[in-house]
Amino acid sequence: MTTSAPGRATVSGAVLVGSVNLPDVEGVFRAVAGHLGEHIAHIPDGEVGERYYWLQFQTRRFDRTPGLVRQGDTPILIRDEFDQRPFALDGSVAPEDLRFPSLGYADAAIESYATFARLQEEGVIAPGTRLQVSLPTPAGVVGVFFAPQDRAAIEPVYARALYDEVSRITDAIPHDSLQLQWDAAVEFLWLEHLVEPWWDDVLDGVLGRLVDAAAHVPAGVPVGFHLCYGDVEEAHFVQPADAGVLASVVRGVLARSPRSIAYLHLPVPIERDDAAYFAPLQDLGLPDGTRLYLGLVHHEDGVEGALRRIDAASTAVPRFGVATECGLGRGPHERTVPLLDLHRAVLEAAAH
Repeated sequence: MTTSAPGRATVSGAVLVGSVNLPDVEGVFRAVAGHLGEHIAHIPDGEVGERYYWLQFQTRRFDRTPGLVRQGDTPILIRDEFDQRPFALDGSVAPEDLRFPSLGYADAAIESYATFARLQEEGVIAPGTRLQVSLPTPAGVVGVFFAPQDRAAIEPVYARALYDEVSRITDAIPHDSLQLQWDAAVEFLWLEHLVEPWWDDVLDGVLGRLVDAAAHVPAGVPVGFHLCYGDVEEAHFVQPADAGVLASVVRGVLARSPRSIAYLHLPVPIERDDAAYFAPLQDLGLPDGTRLYLGLVHHEDGVEGALRRIDAASTAVPRFGVATECGLGRGPHERTVPLLDLHRAVLEAAAH
């Protein structure tokens, strides 16, 4: 039975939104299962290998796609590896005729599930735990990597390719062993009016695209959302003034989605242990079966800081789980396991 301190919300469960800085998939599964155990219902594979820097590996697919060309002659590198020059249509192929190679998401998920299933059979991963597969939204990828004049034309084509990856994943992995998560980060660049999207009504366009992504997941597979203000070298692209924009997305997705939503994850900046940040989350009206996870666990101030943010959140939200603001993949390797233990410590402290 879950308990909580007087005046504090019911706090239970943890979610890891995706990346985990450990060497390989099996190491991620063993570490998460061993350190979080009953506190976690679905485990990501850590987005190891070529996926370690979130979307960037997709550029290698675009470089191999006939009809696309890089703009500019000189590579613009991050981490001395990923070229940030935008892609554009070169005129040799109509946008609707673009054919992307395998995007890599389904191949990785299917391979990871084989390891996950073996470890579950061996008793390393608890029965009933699901493999979490995290995917970017199609608009997020297009908004990051394509030239502005071509985004509207390319978005439906890339979306079709990514939804084909979803179909491959859900055809290959038993639905009762799978949890799918959509990552919405670039969307908050648009919602905070830092960058203009290629449609007029920003919120309506974001909500329509998120709901469409959810609808492309079969009904038997739970779907969740990781709402994110970015993680560029462990920093947001802007700090949210409060949870108001996040709340508008939560309410909009829940109101418009034709299918159930298993959970939504929201970031909480380390400085925000005040009730004002969480006030917009009052009366969210979460349906039964939809969980809220707040990214209020920060390695810098540990259990004490998390409890302050939990108490502030409790003024607006009666029940939630905990998480970090974003994935663990961009932090140093030696911080990973202590952060897993910190999730457990926060949950145990919140119950007393």
